Amino acid sequence: MFRRLLPLLCCLSLPAAAGGLDDPFGSDAMAPLRPSPQLAARVGEAPCATALPATPLSVIDAVDLSLCNNPQTREVWAAARAQAALVGVAQAAWLPGLDGRLAASRNSSDSGNFNQRNAALTLSWLLLDFGQRAASGESARQLLAAAAATQGSTVQALFLAALQTYYNAQATRAAVQSTGEAERAARESYAAADARYKAGVGTPADRLQAQTALSQATLNRIRAEGEAKNALGALANAMGFDAQTPFNLAELPPTQADAAFQSDIEALIATARSRRPDLQAAEAQLKAAESNIDLARAQGRPTLSLAAGPSWQEVGGVSSNGSSIGLTLSVPLFSGFDTTYRVRAAQAQADVRAAQRDRLSSQVALDVWRAYQNLNTATQSLTTTADLVASAEQSERVARGRYQAGVGTVLELLTAQSALASARLQRIQATLDWQVFRATLAQTVGALDYTLLQPAAEGR
Repeated sequence: MFRRLLPLLCCLSLPAAAGGLDDPFGSDAMAPLRPSPQLAARVGEAPCATALPATPLSVIDAVDLSLCNNPQTREVWAAARAQAALVGVAQAAWLPGLDGRLAASRNSSDSGNFNQRNAALTLSWLLLDFGQRAASGESARQLLAAAAATQGSTVQALFLAALQTYYNAQATRAAVQSTGEAERAARESYAAADARYKAGVGTPADRLQAQTALSQATLNRIRAEGEAKNALGALANAMGFDAQTPFNLAELPPTQADAAFQSDIEALIATARSRRPDLQAAEAQLKAAESNIDLARAQGRPTLSLAAGPSWQEVGGVSSNGSSIGLTLSVPLFSGFDTTYRVRAAQAQADVRAAQRDRLSSQVALDVWRAYQNLNTATQSLTTTADLVASAEQSERVARGRYQAGVGTVLELLTAQSALASARLQRIQATLDWQVFRATLAQTVGALDYTLLQPAAEGR
């Protein structure tokens, strides 16, 4: 009998994977899919790349690389898969357990020596637990839903961060171009003032004012170049590369303000409360906490278990076989009020989760309101700065013509050039604000994905 039980026990101790049962409950299918561009409504083939594209970097390229290479996407996906495995752990409690035991010993006494060996198989099955397993399983499933929603929230946050970083890099590049143009204009003005001074028709003050303006314009250009380099380094880091990695930015199409999100604010808030993944995660955590209340109560109730199995024993060369089957009813009579306080703790934790859910719901409304107002302001600023640049350019042309004709002063020209440089920088900032606030509103509503970038994709 010992020789027959030994191979059986060895086989039962092998990993479940040996029988092709590495995931009998399908926990991998329960887990959310790995974060990728396609999950964020990316159209077309977009395999995760490990290198920058050979072509100038578009906004879609930047988002692709950020979602694929950022460690946070791997982190939240791993957390979701871990929670899916815990759902499998909860489901395993419904199945019986089979344990094997082997023992061998040699005994010595005054009457002599003898060997003793025994083996047993025991089937254990919890038949009735008054809701413990059901509550544990429901809690695990709700925590999985929370993990999946957290993954979605993280993806949207990374999406927004990638857009902000990319558009900031574009803005700093535009600022370099703008300050470069201002420096060239200041140099031309200085050359004209210097020529008039040498010809005896200009004053030293005019020449010094023009030289001061040129130095200031050069300083502004140097600072803009430094900010542009930092912005490119930040973008490279967001995409998973070293800050010094060289790449070029693609040209952005002209920014045209649209009214895609200019809808009723009440409707936007309602949409956000139904779509925001972080609010969905908070709701799932509340449901998990409520399940834990049921679990705490069930832990103080009776359980009914079944135990059965064969056994074999050999003592001094005499062997015997046997088997047993039995039911065990376990009734907790007094646990020192352990169950009472476990229930109270679970109820308090559920209250915490409910308060967190309500606080987040209120914050969602505030987030949408702020993003909506910021986008409205940015849209108006985008239109106004276009007019501002046009009028500043016209003013600069008039001032330059007057100065060249000898009827205007250098101060008038320098003032017009300074106003033009300021208008161009304000236009750049307004464009950046509109792009960022449009994406921010989409994120606060819970609708940030590649559909926002479709016009940019069509312009590639």
